[in-house]
Amino acid sequence: MGYIADLRKSVGHRTLIMPCACVIIEDGQGKILLQKRVDDGRWGYHGGAIEIDESAEEALRREVREELNIELEEIRLQGVYSGAEYHHVYPNGDETSCIDIVYVCGKYHGDMRLQPEEVAQVAWFDRESLPLHLTDSCKQPIQDYFDRLSKRD
Repeated sequence: MGYIADLRKSVGHRTLIMPCACVIIEDGQGKILLQKRVDDGRWGYHGGAIEIDESAEEALRREVREELNIELEEIRLQGVYSGAEYHHVYPNGDETSCIDIVYVCGKYHGDMRLQPEEVAQVAWFDRESLPLHLTDSCKQPIQDYFDRLSKRD
């Protein structure tokens, strides 16, 4: 997160607009892979900030490689999410207003290995077993994912 870290040196904790590339990884049987963050202990999908001159897809693949040590194969755009519910205050006081570009992926490869600085654990969840401590900004995209999934059945 070089670009954001550099900006923070100038603006401190003030709110930054942050475009993010995110992914809901599915298992094809109605479950999604979520990660529990180290910094706030909340659960959410995978991804992060887009760096300067990086495409959303490049950022997505880089973030997942860093966080989970896997390579995404087939991805499809689910939607773009923004607004007041995507305003986030980190435990250190940094504030962001995120624009989440959310993809879905059902095929990946590699030996999953978690980035210990960011990811405490991962687990598969279906709609009925979603964790209580879900990051607020992930709730609508995950609901939309399951709504689309139920329409396909």
